[in-house]
Amino acid sequence: MSTATVPATLTDLTGTWALDPSHSRVGFVARHAMVTKVRGAFNEFEGTATIGSDINDTAIALTIQVGSVDTRNADRDGHLKSGDFLEIEKYPTITFTSTSTKAVGSTLEVTGDLTIKDTTKSITIPFEFEGAALDPFGNVRVGFEGSVAINRRDYGVTWNAALETGGVLVSDKITLEFEVSAIKSA
Repeated sequence: MSTATVPATLTDLTGTWALDPSHSRVGFVARHAMVTKVRGAFNEFEGTATIGSDINDTAIALTIQVGSVDTRNADRDGHLKSGDFLEIEKYPTITFTSTSTKAVGSTLEVTGDLTIKDTTKSITIPFEFEGAALDPFGNVRVGFEGSVAINRRDYGVTWNAALETGGVLVSDKITLEFEVSAIKSA
């Protein structure tokens, strides 16, 4: 039987946490042809969070491998990796580094620098604390979910095509989605 302490609330969290990629998702949603949504994800990423004695003293870092983009369509994935969109050859990663955190009830508001294609902008992602558990392997595990809308043009991702009926093929607004499972490592 493990003697690990499982945090009961968001404000009980302390220590160093490693993102568990096999139980986490970093995804996105874009409008296509103005009438439907296309969902995708990045399958390769790594991240850590270090939380001091106060949850508001938290440092988070995330690195996403752009080449792992997956929209369940090889042609679309290839186009996203090309110079029209994410330019994987020149910009192989997307990064996020927190600059401040603030606990509001069971939500952790994380503000930080999102860098896509060498363009860095500050964004705030509200993460809902989903709880904590001791997994069957004795690891203390926590869950968070969050999302934020960004304008892809702000990051130099500008390719588009006009539609005969008006509008454009790909929305400028992209919703980034995070479903996080992290394991306490220290």
